[in-house]
Formats: sequence, C-alpha cells, structure tokens
Amino acid sequence: MSSDKKPQMMKPLTAANKLGIYLPAAPEEFRNTPISRTQLDELRDNPPEWLIDLRRTGPFPREVVARKLGVSNTGLARAQVSDALTAEEINALLADPPEWLLRERESYAAVRAENARVEARKAEQRAATNRPAKNRG
Repeated sequence: MSSDKKPQMMKPLTAANKLGIYLPAAPEEFRNTPISRTQLDELRDNPPEWLIDLRRTGPFPREVVARKLGVSNTGLARAQVSDALTAEEINALLADPPEWLLRERESYAAVRAENARVEARKAEQRAATNRPAKNRG
C-alpha cells in the first residue's frame, strides 16, 4: 500500500450537505476550499465553533427546514419559502403556524401514511409469495 495516495476531495457544497449546513452561511474559507474525507470526519468529530453555531441557530438548508417544520421540500416551494430559515424563524412558524404550514403538514402526513400502507402491503405480498415456495421443497 502506498502512503502517498491522494485524498479524495469533495466540493464545499457536498461537504455542507453532509454536515447539514447552509453553505452561504459558512465561513469563506470553508465555502472556497475543497474538503477531504479526513477533514470532513474531523469536522464531524470535533466541530469548530462556527459549525456548532450554524447547527444550533442556522440558517438551515431547505432539507433541514422542511424536516424541522414537518413538511416536504415541495411544500416549502409551494409556500414560496425560498430562503434558508434560522432556528428563531422556524420556532416562530411552529409557535403560530400559518395556514400554508398547517395544510402542508397535513398533506405530508397523509403522503407518509400512504407510503407506509403501500410498503406494508408489499411486505405482505412478499411474505405470501415466499411461503408457498418454501413448502414446495
């Protein structure tokens, strides 16, 4: 094994996604420098203060905002929420939810319930299909 192997590098956007942070809110050095897997692991294991603050207060990327609000990314788009939101803004929405948020949460819950029902049905069908095959011997 060669010890001078080049480390695998990733774009800052990829690293930000893996860290669950909003790239434009990260320090300039992070935004403009490719990151190795080793550096990413180090950021995960020993996050610097800026990363701790971003994870705590935001602004958060769309996927995180959607998860915290209990809606889909598409639901945010329908509501024309295009900017990243801070923890304070998310908490304000949750404390006094506007009509669009209530509607999107209900819709998202229905979609998740339907997906669970479909998966359960598929599992039943797989189980039923596998039973006779075992008995045929």
